Amino acid sequence: MTGTPLRTGLIGYGLAGSVFHAPLIAATEGLVLDTVVTANPERQEQARAAHPDVRVAATADELFARADELDLIVVASPNRTHVPLATAALKAGLPVVVDKPVAGTATEARDLAALAEERGLLLSVFQNRRWDNDFLTLRKLIDAGELGDVYRFESRFERWRPQLKGGWRESGDPAEIGGLLYDLGSHVVDQALVLFGPVASVYAESNVRRPGAETDDDTFIALTHTGGVRSHLYVSATTAQLGPRFRVLGSKAGYVKHGLDPQEAALREGELPGAGWGTEPESLWGRVGAGESPLTGEGRPEPTLPGDYPAYYAAVARAITSGDTNPVSALEAAAALDVLEAARRSARDGVVVAL
Repeated sequence: MTGTPLRTGLIGYGLAGSVFHAPLIAATEGLVLDTVVTANPERQEQARAAHPDVRVAATADELFARADELDLIVVASPNRTHVPLATAALKAGLPVVVDKPVAGTATEARDLAALAEERGLLLSVFQNRRWDNDFLTLRKLIDAGELGDVYRFESRFERWRPQLKGGWRESGDPAEIGGLLYDLGSHVVDQALVLFGPVASVYAESNVRRPGAETDDDTFIALTHTGGVRSHLYVSATTAQLGPRFRVLGSKAGYVKHGLDPQEAALREGELPGAGWGTEPESLWGRVGAGESPLTGEGRPEPTLPGDYPAYYAAVARAITSGDTNPVSALEAAAALDVLEAARRSARDGVVVAL
């Protein structure tokens, strides 16, 4: 990509902003991290240390006052602020990337999408796990017909965190949009929709397991897709023994993959995308086979494709400068929120919810 880099303002420098967005923006050709917004003095210093040329602002209003000096806004602040900040950015005439979930409801997401269309601006949602190594590998297997017709898709995003960490993500205040259903659930539902399309019905079980917890920390979601595939999705902070990340069963073969994509861990360690990014050792490859157990070494090892989070921001830059396709539209995110809202209702009322 040639030309002047897009000057990017990043709102929020907590986990999402500092670990994911800032490093990926800085590593993407065609983007430059211009300003970080955080009122926290310690985080301001962290931002300056990690990105010496960055400007720092204490409030989003300071950023929007300089809207004519910017080309893109990234909203990586707490969930409850996503809609008002994205709205302000669009009204200021700036394209926007919003971390997931883009909103608390599908209606709000569609309203944002309508505003972006009205203003002729990009509104994209950071669903980075579409570029996980295991997900890219699974898409390749399905597209190549290696598994045949997929019957069941099992996806787990499980952790063992018996102690509460605190903060808005674990708050029971509905305004905070906390809990695992909307956090990790946003990822697993999005992946299921990308792979297998729209959903006809949703069933969910949601629990608050840990003492003192205020919102869901152990949730199961069952989706029946209109094409017939059934997705069983697990998100949990209370899993003492982790299951496979994926177990996908088809008419010809199945694919089983353990472990998490290495990109988040690398970003947390301060690594930046470069040669060998997103790769994992052969010992972590999943296996493809039929009538066998991967635990006994049966089936064949399937090389895991490299994960590629940088591809998201590269696509955002192309969408703005060249009119290429938005990598994750707000309407796609709204469809996932339809499912999450149905799951919340199903878990609350003990019913299957038709969509």
